[in-house]
Amino acid sequence: MTFSIVARSADGRLHGVAVASKFLAAGALVPAAEAEVGAVATQAHVNLAYRPQGLALLRTGVAAPDVVAGLVAADPGRDDRQLGVVGATGDGATWTGPRCHPWAGDGWAAQGNILAGPHVIDAVRDAWLGGAGLPFPQRLLAALHAGDRAGGDRRGRQSAGLLVVERHGGYAGTGDTVVDLRVDDHPDPVTELGRLLDTHTLLFGKPDPATLRDLAGPLADDVAALLAAVGHPVGPAGLDDALASWAGVENLEERLVPGRIDPIVLDHLRRTAPHVPAARTGD
Repeated sequence: MTFSIVARSADGRLHGVAVASKFLAAGALVPAAEAEVGAVATQAHVNLAYRPQGLALLRTGVAAPDVVAGLVAADPGRDDRQLGVVGATGDGATWTGPRCHPWAGDGWAAQGNILAGPHVIDAVRDAWLGGAGLPFPQRLLAALHAGDRAGGDRRGRQSAGLLVVERHGGYAGTGDTVVDLRVDDHPDPVTELGRLLDTHTLLFGKPDPATLRDLAGPLADDVAALLAAVGHPVGPAGLDDALASWAGVENLEERLVPGRIDPIVLDHLRRTAPHVPAARTGD
């Protein structure tokens, strides 16, 4: 009913799971991950106990293949289960029944059942291996998209989920959850998950220092005019304060840098005030 990929980033800092299924809210059941520990995907006849037990074993240094072996050995229902595990180091590991299709390699494992065919997991594998240049959440999603385009769950589409963790990688550095997005019931859930990830990246992605622009001269004047047009005029506290006031409304505060502006923030500000010309900025 499901196909998924569980993986670790090349630098070992991020762990995540991407899943799609003809099943309501698969993202609420399949994935689990802990920063600097690993990630687990349980599917087919889901055993929710695999998630805390698997992470507990990984936390003590047990390798992913041994985690899989230990969990399924103790489970009388193992013949109806499917499991993927990635630890902090080493290869990923997977358990799957005779009608399911797995692949596993260095830092990743993919698995599926009730699929359009074994080529679905082949597509997930190929997209994962070919996506090394993508940011980690987008790489997981690309692998999921590839499996979906290859036919995915042969019963159809309903839900998808994406979970990514990194130590202090969450909102404002106050947690470890980088991405936790779910599409619980949708006719095209993987595409919708991609839309949500794009929005998440816009709102919560970190600015690229190489692209930041100084808020000075004509650019500062244009930003002030844009802010005034959207109801946040520059007051005695200055341009940074007015920009922060507007960004708080738009949920873009994670992209603010005092004295500078992220081009993504600038573009969004222009879209919200399209009647204000930007010719003086040289763009």
